[in-house]
Amino acid sequence: MHRSFQPLKPVTNRYLQQRWDQDDYEHHRRKVSSALPVVDTKGTRTPAHVQLKLKKLQLQDERLSIIDRDNRLLASKLADIVGSKGLVDHWNQYHLRSLNADKRREELLWVSRQNQALYQRLTARQSEYRRQLWWDDWERAERRREDVSRRPRRPAEKQRSHRKVKFAAVEDKERASSADRP
Repeated sequence: MHRSFQPLKPVTNRYLQQRWDQDDYEHHRRKVSSALPVVDTKGTRTPAHVQLKLKKLQLQDERLSIIDRDNRLLASKLADIVGSKGLVDHWNQYHLRSLNADKRREELLWVSRQNQALYQRLTARQSEYRRQLWWDDWERAERRREDVSRRPRRPAEKQRSHRKVKFAAVEDKERASSADRP
């Protein structure tokens, strides 16, 4: 505290008043420090099963056991390599096998039998198309068209002229070349 004590109220003895005020202040500080909160701000306690997390510990133990097993396998392989004569076994004698090869083979045989049966049915069947009837029908239609039309239809090559037009210069050259020939 400050050396010059100034009491708030008029007093007869400043020294006693200072001691009483100091005692009151210390008593107040003890009460404040020992006071309990009115509002509980601690929150809820976390349950033990959430804090401990047994499943996480179990998974961690399983993971560690797998790692230990792999380490033991690796150590045994390294021991075999060290104990061997130094020959390298680099041949992999794995035969590729499919687990459903038999099933696929049966399905392939079934499909090929079905295809063969379909092929036999198709080749054994006679054609229902009668080309001769179609040809006769077409000729009848052509005759009717000829009878109805004003001018008879002719094939395109009959309508063209068979005359060839030759120019005079080309004819002179042809005559000269034919005269040179023996």
